[in-house]
Order: sequence, then structure tokens, then C-alpha cells
Amino acid sequence: QVQLVESGGGLVQAGGSLRLSCTASGTIFRIDAMGWYRQAPGKQRELVATIASGGSTHYADSVKGRFTISRDNAKNTVYLQMNSLKPEDTAVYYCNCIAKSGFFTPAHDYWGQGTQVTVSS
Repeated sequence: QVQLVESGGGLVQAGGSLRLSCTASGTIFRIDAMGWYRQAPGKQRELVATIASGGSTHYADSVKGRFTISRDNAKNTVYLQMNSLKPEDTAVYYCNCIAKSGFFTPAHDYWGQGTQVTVSS
């Protein structure tokens, strides 16, 4: 079983920055990809950014040029650097991990508990 712990959320003024962190722990054989999703009130959960084991990244159009996803493989940690924050970025941000607990076990999706990001005008 893999567990994800998120940190770094909070309240920030428009134009400010935050850095989210997510660390995977437990029985981990291999992590294939990690990413961030968010859900604002009244909206569906949406993909923000992902990073694969090979290093390739993908960003939602709404955050391109402002957010940067990175990873530290030795620490099983993924980061989301958020700059030039806007009120519309306000949401609960969830860490996602696609990982295998053993060589013969299929990859499985794991989710963090979510961390609140609030951007004031």
C-alpha cells in the first residue's frame, strides 16, 4: 500500500507564490508517474500537471507558464511550484501517484488527502 502526504497549501494574495509538496511512502516498488489535480467549488476535478518517470511533463492550459512540476526520485516526492497565482486557482489540490507495490503487481492509482489553496484578490 502506498500513502501520499501533501503539504504547502495556504492563503496567498493574487500574484504570489506557493510550493506544494507530496511524498509517497509505504511499500513502493516503482513509481511510474506523479501529478497534481485540483477541484474548485462547483467544478469537476481537473488535471493540473503530471510528470512521468522518464521526466516528460504535461500542464493544463490554464497554468502553463505559471506552474512548474518537478520531482525528487530519491525522496519519492513531487513538487508543484505555483507562481503568479490568480483567484481562479483557488481549489483543493490533490496529489496523484501511479505506482507498483511489487514486481508482479499491477500499477495502481493513489491519491493524497488534498490541500487547500486559496488566492485572494
